[in-house]
Amino acid sequence: MLQLRPNCELCDVDLPPAAVDARICSYECTYCADCADNVLLNVCPTCGGGLEPRPIRPRHAYRAPDISLGLGYHPASETRKHSRWSREEIAAMSARLAKIPPKER
Repeated sequence: MLQLRPNCELCDVDLPPAAVDARICSYECTYCADCADNVLLNVCPTCGGGLEPRPIRPRHAYRAPDISLGLGYHPASETRKHSRWSREEIAAMSARLAKIPPKER
């Protein structure tokens, strides 16, 4: 189950479940589009992978009662996360990998 983290791990801006500007890596590290594009340069500072738009989880269980899906059954996390990397470490990782397409990293 994809973890919907509530904030950008870099600038701490709120990223509610329906945020269209949320970006994630394959390990679910979460950033806002501004940080992903302008600070991280599409490089996750933890794994080095690319950052993609986070899917929007539907609010309702449209197939209930047959299957329990949607935010009512699988709510977003309320635990805020913050990057463990310093701005200098992030800049170094981004500079090293930004010119390599994510599929080739």
